[in-house]
Amino acid sequence: MSAAAFFTRWRVRLGYLLALAVFWFARPVPRMILLGGCIGTLGLLVRACAAGYLHKQEMLTVTGPYAYTRNPLYLGSAILTAGLAIAAHSWISAALLLGYFALFYSIVMRNEEAELRRLYGAAFDDYARAVPLFLPRLTPAALAAEGDAAFSWAQYRKNREYQAAFGFVLILGLLVLLWAVRLP
Repeated sequence: MSAAAFFTRWRVRLGYLLALAVFWFARPVPRMILLGGCIGTLGLLVRACAAGYLHKQEMLTVTGPYAYTRNPLYLGSAILTAGLAIAAHSWISAALLLGYFALFYSIVMRNEEAELRRLYGAAFDDYARAVPLFLPRLTPAALAAEGDAAFSWAQYRKNREYQAAFGFVLILGLLVLLWAVRLP
């Protein structure tokens, strides 16, 4: 198994172990949970918008947030991760979260990029030249889109993006519980 395949396959499973370590070191307080929750919610909104445009394995998505960055789902995840790091209120937890994200998702993005290049060839190369891998451009790239290029709630549900929102609320709830348990 290649390193890219390992990181792609195991990123979620290893994330559970990471979560245990993050909770172990976390020292949440209400103010930071609220601030982290607000930032994380912004990440969820970015992810939700991206999921409503994404037609996995059906077509190359180049509209909506995909006209700004090739990886808006992961950009939203990065914002969400930053929110959780703030909510945990621990430098160790923040370093674990941000280090995990940087390591795993940089490899996963490159692996997915190779897969898209294999599937869509020159169309993906044109897209990659016009749209940055991660950090968004300021204006949308004007690229020809195939198929349905509008946001769709049905597509959001098909991509099961609501699971990210449930997970985020669960983690924030656990941080509140951890804060309450650690009260003097």
